Amino acid sequence: MLKAMRKNLKSLAPALWFVIIAFIISIFAVWGGAGRLGEVKKAANTVATVGKERISRDLYFQSLRQRLEMMKKEFKELDSNFIQQLNIPQQVLEQIIQQTLLLQIANDMEIDASDEEIREKIMSYPVFQKDEKFIGFEEYKRILALNRIPLSKFEGSLKKEILIDKVIKVFTAGITVTQHELWENYKNNNETANLEYALLESDKIELKKEPDSQELQEFFEKDKEKYKILEKREAEYVFIKLDDLKNEIELTDSEIEEYYQDNQSRFIDPGKVKVSRIYLPYENKEKELVLAESQKILDRIHKGEDFGELAKKYSKDEKSKENGDWGFYDWRRLSSEEREEINKLSKGEISEVLEQEQGTAILKVTEKEPEVLKPFEEVKERISTILKDQKSRELADRKIAQLEKSAQKEKSLDVASQKLGYRIKNTDLLKEREPIKDIDTSGSLSTALFKLEENEISSPIYNHIGVGLAQLKKVEPPRLASFEEVKNEVKEEFIVVKKKELAFKKMEKIRSDLDKISLEKLAEKYELEYRTAEKHKRGQYLSTIGENSEVDRLAFSLPLDEASEPIEYEKGYALIRALVRKEVTREDFDKNKETEKETLLEQKKNKFFQSCLLKMREEKGVKIRYELFLKINSDVISRIAGEE
Repeated sequence: MLKAMRKNLKSLAPALWFVIIAFIISIFAVWGGAGRLGEVKKAANTVATVGKERISRDLYFQSLRQRLEMMKKEFKELDSNFIQQLNIPQQVLEQIIQQTLLLQIANDMEIDASDEEIREKIMSYPVFQKDEKFIGFEEYKRILALNRIPLSKFEGSLKKEILIDKVIKVFTAGITVTQHELWENYKNNNETANLEYALLESDKIELKKEPDSQELQEFFEKDKEKYKILEKREAEYVFIKLDDLKNEIELTDSEIEEYYQDNQSRFIDPGKVKVSRIYLPYENKEKELVLAESQKILDRIHKGEDFGELAKKYSKDEKSKENGDWGFYDWRRLSSEEREEINKLSKGEISEVLEQEQGTAILKVTEKEPEVLKPFEEVKERISTILKDQKSRELADRKIAQLEKSAQKEKSLDVASQKLGYRIKNTDLLKEREPIKDIDTSGSLSTALFKLEENEISSPIYNHIGVGLAQLKKVEPPRLASFEEVKNEVKEEFIVVKKKELAFKKMEKIRSDLDKISLEKLAEKYELEYRTAEKHKRGQYLSTIGENSEVDRLAFSLPLDEASEPIEYEKGYALIRALVRKEVTREDFDKNKETEKETLLEQKKNKFFQSCLLKMREEKGVKIRYELFLKINSDVISRIAGEE
């Protein structure tokens, strides 16, 4: 499912809606190169700042919620784990940051978008065209209204898109590609080699004896600077689990009923529409002939012939073998023209021949069920879960705020905890991002400790389990390790090095035998893994070895049938041999040069603009309130998950 979600991620937003440029730079691995995490202590409603402009928690909350609700409609099995794996919260906030940043740059450069440019943008959307012509502004407004998109909001988003496009063009206007770059890129993309290779994993080498203490000591002394004990920190902390608070919450039937009445849109089973389709592509035929053929099929349907049988016989799409049945959900992948036509049809109704850019379609709605509001009793338990979750978070916020206020006043989390009846605990000495069992599997608390001065009390630290407060008590600075402290690590590295040395020597010996026996037979004799690769390209993943620049270089430079020297890869050594190579010619290149130029130029512009974005971030200054970001994520994701 995850693979499919990644593949279809771009389709989650409606075609009409503004989508910010695709240069998403994942800053969340280092958390905001422009400032310390959580250093923004003012403006409690601000999740991030870009220069002096604030991004409100409400904007981020609504943006994240909207994205997840759209995803939930598309992917029925969506849960918090998949959301986190896809990095959706990071993407949403980064999109807001980038839009804010680029609009600031547009303002600084006095770039504007005229009414005429906005009109042209509207008219260029395929969804607002029929037969490649604009449908007219009245029909355009009707489509927006049908999709519940406010006119001013949509056109405002188009203006932002135009401004951002102009900024990108200004920054990338000077980017060009040379003939040499084009030629090298063309070769990289089109030259291939058929390879055979043998692999020896170092782990399969057996040492004759265990290393003794003296050998390990000598190995350690040669490179003892690399053996370091990382900085560790210890703190007192109080952690409030949401599940514990839920036991304190009592809900009344009236509260549950009120939530049901106020949020009925959440408890509607969407209408179900099942669709069948007959599709005839134009391919190399004349368009008029295909249209005539489609009309004949439609006439046969109207005379009583079975739609499914005709679809099976004549349709040329992925569902033809299934009698043209696109089911309740798959039809949503069809073109916007087809989807719009489907929405107009009643149960059992058949469309006219729909003329499209690539072919024709005849559509039939075989089943159609209206939206249904689920009865209160059916969703009562679900609402109870949602409300308990919300109220437990609100209660946790109040409790932690009270504790924080008291701790800051007393300058002691211990004293404040005793006064308010909380049990204070001590962490072990923790490395940065090190998890704490049962309460902090993501390492949020230990990460927060590394932003504190000694005896400083943190702001609330949120994760999906609850919220905590910590006071830093001890800092153990990084230092060089003694031999005894890292003896096991030294032993492991010593064994790895020795095994690699022996593996290299063994592969050299095998290579010297290649003039007498084939690589495949040698691999069998010495228990190596033997593999082949057809049409291997530079930079392409090679099974077991992975991506390896040295393999690429040798695959396209070694004389044919000559084995390489042993090549080191992550798990051991490889011998490769190029058997056949397909090389491109200048004539081939000249035929494809313009397409190649367009593709490479776009790649260079994208890469250059990404570097510009990083520089602009640094100049403007981007700060993220990490704790608030996590809190909002936890809140939104739990609500979405709670509505399953």
